[in-house]
Amino acid sequence: MSKVLIIGCGGVASVAIQKCCQNSEVFTEICIASRTREKCDALKAKLEGTTKTRITTAQVNADNPEELISLIRDYRPQAVLNVALPYQDLTIMDACLACGVDYIDTANYEPENTDDPQWRAIYEERCKKEGFTAYFDYSWQWAYRKKFEEAGLTALLGSGFDPGVTSVFTAYAQKHYFDEIHTIDILDCNGGDHGYPFATNFNPEINLREVSANGSYWENGRWVETKPMEIKREYDFPQVGKKDMYLLHHEEIESLAKNIPGVRRIRFFMTFGQSYLTHMKCLENVGMLSTSPIQFEGREIVPIQFLKALLPDPASLGPRTVGKTNIGCIFTGVKDGKERTVYIYNVCDHQACYRELGSQAISYTTGVPAMIGTALVVSGIWNKKGVFNLEEFDPDPYMEMLNRFGLPWVVDESPAIVE
Repeated sequence: MSKVLIIGCGGVASVAIQKCCQNSEVFTEICIASRTREKCDALKAKLEGTTKTRITTAQVNADNPEELISLIRDYRPQAVLNVALPYQDLTIMDACLACGVDYIDTANYEPENTDDPQWRAIYEERCKKEGFTAYFDYSWQWAYRKKFEEAGLTALLGSGFDPGVTSVFTAYAQKHYFDEIHTIDILDCNGGDHGYPFATNFNPEINLREVSANGSYWENGRWVETKPMEIKREYDFPQVGKKDMYLLHHEEIESLAKNIPGVRRIRFFMTFGQSYLTHMKCLENVGMLSTSPIQFEGREIVPIQFLKALLPDPASLGPRTVGKTNIGCIFTGVKDGKERTVYIYNVCDHQACYRELGSQAISYTTGVPAMIGTALVVSGIWNKKGVFNLEEFDPDPYMEMLNRFGLPWVVDESPAIVE
């Protein structure tokens, strides 16, 4: 029995909230809080009468620590699930520390304004030290480890699909299939078609910043950086087919490199169609992906935020998206002195997700794991004090809940590898 505050009411949050309501034995009470309370009220109205979970709503600006602290103290939850923007991770973590509650999120911190001098100085120092230049990394949140440990609180980072489920797949492979894992290839394939000339399947601002940046991978104890979309491979995905995929920097590489002993190489690949890449390059060339404010007709705007307002809302893609996703990890390594390769993956159908929750599969595959991570923390099954990534816990209960709540997984012990 638990009481959880959920911050955010977008596409991913909607899935996580509905899944909490399907798991009312754990989530007896939830409060949905967002900058726009009307969205929270609408979701509450949709769910009431279908669940035993008691639902309340609130308005909060997640950029404002005082508002967050006031709401948490008034509601008094066991934990806060952050499904807002990655920009707000640190303010929400601060509020959780101030109020003595556990914290769970789906994506690591990155700054809204990458020109901020204070952040920029730390970022540039990290680039020199670590060897990759992504605007997002775990260092800002890992710095909270001692604070959460001393407060007797848990902060669970990255309980989405990637990061999140991919991290649990890795821990599961390490526990059940390998004595040593040597390589990990994380593959994220979206075979869905929404019919628009150009749209993103999750928050456009975050998505476009991520895929237009330099790529990087971990090999032999160091980062190797690549130019955007420089490394391309083709892979034949089960139930989806052959797709082009490109190497990106992704946050779980950073934590897996730290937490999986002896791993020699970790790469992350995501599929993109040529139309998407052509549109993105054009937008980048004309400055529409910039995060730096500009003056337009007497007011300040941020180009990528203006672009976000023009593009279809990812939460609206559900009814028109057809096809499937395939997300998983290919592992190579050794078991009982013999080399082996294992591919653990999930296939998710866009239309099946829409029939169940009114969502497309990208939101579904992130929202379900957000609920699962929160459930394991508030129920005490995952009970460590400090700041942790998912691969640092026993994977078995998480894997069982994936099967139970709509993300069944497959283990292929003779897959094709990525060259």
